[in-house]
Amino acid sequence: MWQLREYAAQRSLYRLKEADPHAWVLPRLWGRAKSGMAAVEFDEYGGGRPERVHARLFADLMTDLGLDATYGRSLNAATAEALATVNLISLLGLHRALRGALVGHFAAVEITSAPASRRLAEAMRRTGAGSAAEHFYDEHVEADAVHEQVVRHDVIGGLLAEEPHLAPDVTFGIDVTGHLEDRFADRLLGAWRAGQ
Repeated sequence: MWQLREYAAQRSLYRLKEADPHAWVLPRLWGRAKSGMAAVEFDEYGGGRPERVHARLFADLMTDLGLDATYGRSLNAATAEALATVNLISLLGLHRALRGALVGHFAAVEITSAPASRRLAEAMRRTGAGSAAEHFYDEHVEADAVHEQVVRHDVIGGLLAEEPHLAPDVTFGIDVTGHLEDRFADRLLGAWRAGQ
């Protein structure tokens, strides 16, 4: 349970604002890419239902785990690796020239989310973390399986049909996301194996 609590606290800096930096790319996309991105973002923002906004669901998960869900509360305890993932999404979202990399980042997150969420939902059940903790990850198993197809075919496919020269940027966004996530995992797992 202490590992799940630490993981949630570290991830809160990303998860409690998750959809916002991705939304910055919407005015920078056209056609199929824009409509696909808007469709996925609509789900991230709860499909019009405030109680289903994914950031709200993560706050509820934190409450189940006995954590303060105030945004930024865990900032002083965050590892450099956790902060790097948060800084990446802000950097990519704030610069029009990096829109391809932001789409790549978004794709990496959405395409890899369902299997990871399934494992985390099982961990929440195994530890008795609570129904909101389980629900957050169960929601991502279902939603992100659909999002994966929209991101692959509409967001990436639409972007590269309109702007094929952005293919290296999309690849960069995917690669840098994987690199930073691997660093974050190595840091957490290394500390936990050492009993820290």
